[in-house]
Amino acid sequence: MAAANDSVHGRIEHARIELTPARVAAGVALVAALGFLLLFMQDPMVHDSLHNFRHAAGVTCH
Repeated sequence: MAAANDSVHGRIEHARIELTPARVAAGVALVAALGFLLLFMQDPMVHDSLHNFRHAAGVTCH
């Protein structure tokens, strides 16, 4: 539940308390793997499916 005085600073502090180094490392690894796929996989079928995934995730790319 979000408090009425919730702020970005408060969320960052909450994340520092709640997230373990292993979770942070797993998140960074996941973002790096997805970034690698989106950047370097240029086979048309793979590229199109990842492109559609970005749109489904709400990422606007054009």
